[in-house]
Amino acid sequence: MAAADQVTGISARHQDILDRVDYRLAETETEKEAIYGLRYRAYLHEGAIEPRVERRLHDRFDDMPNSWIFGIYMDGELASSLRISVGSPDHPDTPAVDAFGDLLRPQIEAGKTIVDPNRFVADPTNRTKFPELPYLTVRLGYVACAYFNADIGTATVRAEHRAFYRRVFLQTPLCEPRPYPTLLKPLCLMAADFNVVREKIFERYPYFRSSQFERRALFERKSEPLAPDLHLPEFRLPQAAQQP
Repeated sequence: MAAADQVTGISARHQDILDRVDYRLAETETEKEAIYGLRYRAYLHEGAIEPRVERRLHDRFDDMPNSWIFGIYMDGELASSLRISVGSPDHPDTPAVDAFGDLLRPQIEAGKTIVDPNRFVADPTNRTKFPELPYLTVRLGYVACAYFNADIGTATVRAEHRAFYRRVFLQTPLCEPRPYPTLLKPLCLMAADFNVVREKIFERYPYFRSSQFERRALFERKSEPLAPDLHLPEFRLPQAAQQP
């Protein structure tokens, strides 16, 4: 089935799907370890990492105050996970900024806010059961962009996935694939001006919209919350290399 046909079918039944999904911020060690184990299984399944004795995948960004680790539960079972990292002048370090600093650090130094969804993994045994799962998982990135008033939304993807992200999520590839921390396969950076594409995305995926109540419930922490920056500066991000 073509991606456009999938989108139409998914949008038609989005309310039923949302009733079955539960986004949970991993706050306890037990919740985090379950996600680290899921990451390991998913990346090993696709050949992105070598086998590890500890059978878990954790990195320094998991412990940073500008990262939120989510488990996505379908019918009560952990099915996928996504980490949201938010780069800003006060907290400039994210995985995408680390790997693509020449492109992203100047934007942060200019005062912009970057929402960097990363560590997108799904349980290999659940992918065929829930074809909507990738869309429900990446939805968190758009919820985060709305909450933090993002200027730039990024995606770090393998070369073979660039066309999909460009066509479906209106993101622009900005460079050739580069080494990415902890992974064997290189990734490339894609980005979009959230304020330009948001309504087009919401027209395609109405269920990507979120209420202020949901955004606060997911991202507002009781201790030292990262308050969203309300500035909306002009977006312009130079490309490292032109893509076909």
